[in-house]
Amino acid sequence: MDQTAARSPAAEELIRRLDEAVAARGPEAICQAVKKVLEDAVGAGENLLGPEFLAPHPERYARRLLHGDPAGRYTAVVMVWDKGQGTPLHDHAGMWCVECVYRGRIRVTSFDIEGDPEEDAVRLREESVVLAGVGEAGALIPPFEYHKIENPDGIPAVTIHVYGGEMNWCHAFYPAGPGTYRRAFRALSYTS
Repeated sequence: MDQTAARSPAAEELIRRLDEAVAARGPEAICQAVKKVLEDAVGAGENLLGPEFLAPHPERYARRLLHGDPAGRYTAVVMVWDKGQGTPLHDHAGMWCVECVYRGRIRVTSFDIEGDPEEDAVRLREESVVLAGVGEAGALIPPFEYHKIENPDGIPAVTIHVYGGEMNWCHAFYPAGPGTYRRAFRALSYTS
């Protein structure tokens, strides 16, 4: 559910600027514009997000909709990562995304894929590991989309993700044998 009624004036300004940013041409230009908007908004130090967005979930990372663009161009999602929480290795189902740290730190591990996940098990080779802190943002533009996110610290972390549409599913990758992974459909939902 879109938390429009609960958004702060700073969050409303963020949405206005995101509306402008997604008007750029092509995924690379859009991601650069969205990244700048997020870095500016978080760097301003204002309270963008109310407490209803910031509560961790005891069993898994929390995922809350901040804004769904009525034209379907993007969604802005707030994720809260409690101590030790993270995602499985996954893709973004071919959708671009910009992720920015609002509170705490996250570890993003990116992977390179070898093989065709539609055909058989694949090899996923660790490509890079980034520890990102407050105000740091990164973009995923397919085919560069295989990664996992984790909270490496003992306090909750909060991130803002802007997707090139409604991301309500992805593929997760699970070990299938020595050095190989199988892809599985994973439905995504929002945390209340």
